[in-house]
Amino acid sequence: MSKNNQILLDEIIKQEMNAFEEDLSLSDFFEFYSALQVLKDYELSYDEISSGICGKSHDGGADSIYLFVNGDLVKEDEETSTKYKKNVDIELVLIQSKYENSFSEEPLLKISRLCRSLFDLDFDRQDYEGRYNDHVLSAFELFRNTYVGLITKKPKLKISIYYVSKGVDVHPNVRGQAEDLTDDVKEKLPGAESEVFFLGAEALVKMTQERPNDVFRLNISESPLSTSGQVFIALSNLAEYYKFITDDHGKLIRHIFESNVRDYQGKTNVNNEIQNTLENPGGEEFWWLNNGVTILASEVAAPGGKELVVHNPEIVNGLQTSSEIHRFYKSNQGRIETEKRDILIRVIVPESEETRDRIIRATNSQTPIPKSSLRATDQVHRQIEDYLKPRGLYYDRRKNFYKNEGKKPKEIISVPFMSQCLISTLMQKPDFARARPSTLLEDDESYEKLFHKNNELNAYYIVSLFGRRIEDNLKVAKKYTATEITDIKFYGLYVASCLMVNSLYPGSKKLAELNSNSLTGEIINYAIETTYDIYRALGGTDKIAKGPKLREALMSKLREDKQL
Repeated sequence: MSKNNQILLDEIIKQEMNAFEEDLSLSDFFEFYSALQVLKDYELSYDEISSGICGKSHDGGADSIYLFVNGDLVKEDEETSTKYKKNVDIELVLIQSKYENSFSEEPLLKISRLCRSLFDLDFDRQDYEGRYNDHVLSAFELFRNTYVGLITKKPKLKISIYYVSKGVDVHPNVRGQAEDLTDDVKEKLPGAESEVFFLGAEALVKMTQERPNDVFRLNISESPLSTSGQVFIALSNLAEYYKFITDDHGKLIRHIFESNVRDYQGKTNVNNEIQNTLENPGGEEFWWLNNGVTILASEVAAPGGKELVVHNPEIVNGLQTSSEIHRFYKSNQGRIETEKRDILIRVIVPESEETRDRIIRATNSQTPIPKSSLRATDQVHRQIEDYLKPRGLYYDRRKNFYKNEGKKPKEIISVPFMSQCLISTLMQKPDFARARPSTLLEDDESYEKLFHKNNELNAYYIVSLFGRRIEDNLKVAKKYTATEITDIKFYGLYVASCLMVNSLYPGSKKLAELNSNSLTGEIINYAIETTYDIYRALGGTDKIAKGPKLREALMSKLREDKQL
């Protein structure tokens, strides 16, 4: 049986790699695949999975690293100290992936050394340059800054270490080493929860074969009111709603909240009131005091009168309420069977994408929301999606929609990737694209320039297509590390765009005049090699990629070589 699982896993990895059309070795693809399975519940995009992979050399035993706060992936340019309020959950995930038929002690020993070194909160990055690569050092710096920045919010800290291989049994000596590793972590970070997980062939095969649930059933208190078409309004018992939004392991089912544009805000006054109402039932019904939940679906029915069958639910309003309900019943399991109170539920099947986006905007307009949160519902993003699709690219304005549709990673253009391509070309700021794309989009002036309604749609296609080509060529070359690819790919796109439009300042109209054949092999080679040579000459670090020196040097080089 165990050998069969290894045979099946080998075949799964090969088939998945062929389906993704990734030009990687089996061991390199296994790193990507391992992270994809380990982090399945976090609903990360392909780009986000790739962003955590540390590269081959000097990784300290951590093939990939991811930091989460309240279940959300933390990006380099995020200011978490102001985003989150109180009682936050921080989790650092380290993944070691070995395409081997066993588990051994050496990978755990390497991670132990890494943790003993970099979990010192006062570690000096310069002391470890050359020993650990830029990606690893940046990841631990991000962890330190996030943890220290949130320390007054009383964070609950968890360090999760996954050792993934094709192994079957874990030798007692290896388990002993895992225990030593958790002890090392706890010594450096007192109060932290730490655990090592072993995922072998059997577990990976099982995880791969699991099908995501797209049909949910919600028990309701009375027959629902149906206004017109597939629109239902109903009351559901609070405990039944808790079951609806919770998986078998007691976790909130994140993907059904993917379209909700408002992040969970933590212990705000409103959420404290919701929690107080849950904890201290009064004479009023819960739904009298709460606006309830709005759910969009592809199909909904009430076959038995006391149950709603909801296909592909998307909770677009009610994240705060849902999160507080989940927190309450997770800690008060004894209250589930005796709960008598109800919550108001609205389930709507939108007639069109435009209607869907209008509902999201309308139901999220009552309280302040970060400006960037509603961007994907703007009409221009629907137009970009419709324009790219017949041309073989899929604009993922609804995060993971096309991933769940089975499209290949290289075919999917995420909103962050599109934004970085536009920042590099239309704003001529590849350094900003590398350093702080998220915060730049908070600015109305920048956003209007990047996604102006008068911009040519073909320009969005061209910059995203060529951005992917530059990235693919860097990967195929196999001479650049994962960190170097991350650092220079948007610079390469900028240089290539300048060459194609014969200007240091590519604009939407000029880019829109290009076609898919405009980016030649000669241009790609010049863009990549020139960028890389100058990047290395300046120091070859992520600090160089995030600052203005590399951009300025490239512009001077283009003036000198190409008279632009």
